[in-house]
Amino acid sequence: MKKVVLAFSGGLDTSYCAIYLAKEMGLEVHAALANTGGFSPEELERIERRAKGLGVKSYVALDVAQDYYRHAIKYMVFGNVLKNGTYPISVSSERISQATAIAKYARSIGADYLCHGSTGAGNDQVRFDMIFDIMAPEIEVIALIREKRLSREEEIAYLRSHGVDFDFKKAEYSINQGLWGTSVGGKETLTSSETLPEEAYPSQLTQTEPRRITLTFEKGEFVGLDGKHFEDRVEAIRALQAVAAPYAIGRDMHIGDTIIGIKGRVGFEAAAPMVIIKAHHMLEKHVLTQWQLFWKDQIAAFYGNHLHEGQYYDPVMRDMEAMLEKSQRNVTGDVYVELHPYRFVLVGIKSEHDLMSNKFGAYGETMSDWTSDDVKGFGKIFGNQNRIYYKVNGGGE
Repeated sequence: MKKVVLAFSGGLDTSYCAIYLAKEMGLEVHAALANTGGFSPEELERIERRAKGLGVKSYVALDVAQDYYRHAIKYMVFGNVLKNGTYPISVSSERISQATAIAKYARSIGADYLCHGSTGAGNDQVRFDMIFDIMAPEIEVIALIREKRLSREEEIAYLRSHGVDFDFKKAEYSINQGLWGTSVGGKETLTSSETLPEEAYPSQLTQTEPRRITLTFEKGEFVGLDGKHFEDRVEAIRALQAVAAPYAIGRDMHIGDTIIGIKGRVGFEAAAPMVIIKAHHMLEKHVLTQWQLFWKDQIAAFYGNHLHEGQYYDPVMRDMEAMLEKSQRNVTGDVYVELHPYRFVLVGIKSEHDLMSNKFGAYGETMSDWTSDDVKGFGKIFGNQNRIYYKVNGGGE
């Protein structure tokens, strides 16, 4: 029998694929879950039971959380990446590590086919197709849900006809939880005018007393919380998430242009990512020059969008990562943050690389390294080109 590796999540679509691939296509099904850090041990056990209940030949959970951090999250922090100034590309950035791991696994077992459960109406189909084609071009890709244009009811009926009757009751809200944030979709996100209700978010408000925390960065990486140092950067993120999520912060609605050309809208919550990104950016504003900040912004906007669209393997991404990493050599210090219900406040920073020093002058107050005459001469030279232009062409409008 020919082998197919199924990118398995345990949901309705991939459960349908597991049965159809075996029963209708006569393939030996090997289910693979790529865990980027969004599943609890209990959830992993449940998904494994479901896979085995579907009769797959084998099941494997691939732990790619560290890979996800090293190849995506680290650079998203270096670039303060927020798509459209809002969204920390929580879900889309995961797909690169997931698709890569599954493609490598398929090659390792000599699979003839790769299958994913994406529909034809979203971004994930493009991401999975592209990564599979790059990482395993000799393996044919099957996308049953897209190709057969199946409705949810048709999938459930098919599974029940084969004796599979898991609880496929459609949840009111679609939740995709990951290490770098959680996306939330529902009837409100299909409109342009409604927002998600409080109960739609997985993390509910349980902490109301303000709390000050200290985030420590070393060369741009978040490595410490309230004095505790983490060698494992993934654990550092999880520790901050445990502290910040009970304040119900990091919530927003993302509206963006999808890869396939339509507008998409999704709610999200990303307590730790939003605190990390904003704290990191504040530290950068103290320790980097204005042109370092300016060009980082230009690079990061392109980098984030390219990553969001699944173009991780474009060589230009390595070039931009080199620039981003080099820019972080002095981004070391502590950032003080206050957590409040539904919001957080950046209080200040402490760093030996802080360029805001009173010995060079206090903004709007005192000048130390220059004189009044220096400023008069500088102002004249600084405006010289414009002065010449208006002398030649007449007064300003």
